[in-house]
Amino acid sequence: MPSLIEAIDIKRKTFIEHEGAPYVCLDVEISRPTARGGQTLVRVKMRNLVTRAVFDRTFKAGEKFSEPDLATITASYLYADSVGYHFMDQDTFETLTLTSDQVGDDRTLLADNLVIQVQKFNGAPIGLQFPPIVELTVTSTEPGVRGDTASGGVTKLATLETGLEIKVPLFIKEGEKVKVHTETREFAGRA
Repeated sequence: MPSLIEAIDIKRKTFIEHEGAPYVCLDVEISRPTARGGQTLVRVKMRNLVTRAVFDRTFKAGEKFSEPDLATITASYLYADSVGYHFMDQDTFETLTLTSDQVGDDRTLLADNLVIQVQKFNGAPIGLQFPPIVELTVTSTEPGVRGDTASGGVTKLATLETGLEIKVPLFIKEGEKVKVHTETREFAGRA
């Protein structure tokens, strides 16, 4: 029997099952009433892990939720085709396929052989968890021009191997590997 989580105990990044679907808590706000007899309410901003939709819900403090049947497996990215995005489970060497909708904008972070975490709900793959930083190769960028640095901290636009466009410092050249924050999709340094 999975343990139950009370609404008052929900924190950021807590996984809960609500109405038969898995959710992750993005933000939580607890309002305690000042009047006697008032009820403590918990306002939760949560993302549905299957549809990726974000909801705001308010629950009574005593409401209980079960933990979703989530499993996280380590997999490496293989390739994409018309069917979807294909990954290889690092333990069983089984191929997992996620649809374009399931991968969404994260496709711009997927480089060949990138090792990531694939989330499964009731045995079916539903989403991806990336490491904090990924390394990608710059495929095109304007050359930095001497004298452009007068104001300091000047950046230019660079296109990476996955099609992702980010701002990089002027000294970055085509063919170099750069680190990219997966959360913010910003330049994090040379690889």
